[in-house]
Amino acid sequence: MTLRKLTVYASALAAGVLAVTAPLAAAAPAKYTQAAAEQQFRKAGVTWTSSGRCSNRNNRNCTSFDRINRTTVAGVIAFKKASKCAVTLTAGTETGHGSGTYSHWNGYKVDMHVAPCVDKYITGHFRYTGRRHGDNAKLYKSPAGNTYAYEVSRRGTHWDITYLNGNR
Repeated sequence: MTLRKLTVYASALAAGVLAVTAPLAAAAPAKYTQAAAEQQFRKAGVTWTSSGRCSNRNNRNCTSFDRINRTTVAGVIAFKKASKCAVTLTAGTETGHGSGTYSHWNGYKVDMHVAPCVDKYITGHFRYTGRRHGDNAKLYKSPAGNTYAYEVSRRGTHWDITYLNGNR
């Protein structure tokens, strides 16, 4: 670009007369490796458990954080800080959960152990939005738009949480 064209462009930009004509592509969410997610959770005091005592993403008996969204990790940590509750995760990105864009496999969801402090914080601070179609789980929405579903399944009772951003 010549100096003249650059000056005209900068002047137009400063005057607010340039319009974006191409739609912005949605960027893929940033991901963590298993080790990096574990490090973040450990540092924040978030614990996890695995019925298979493993972290293999391809084994449904493991609890994996491999390829978890960074915003999901940030959301869990923000929830722990805001609630001041002990937080234990029971599922992450491992296979064996429902599918879809905002799924465990794609890094948007975790399962959190039910505990009196966690339950009281969710039901007392987040808006009840009804029941989920299909499994009748009670749904709560945080001010940030994240969804907390009180799920009773073959994997046991837990909070199935969908983090669409890093806030609680």
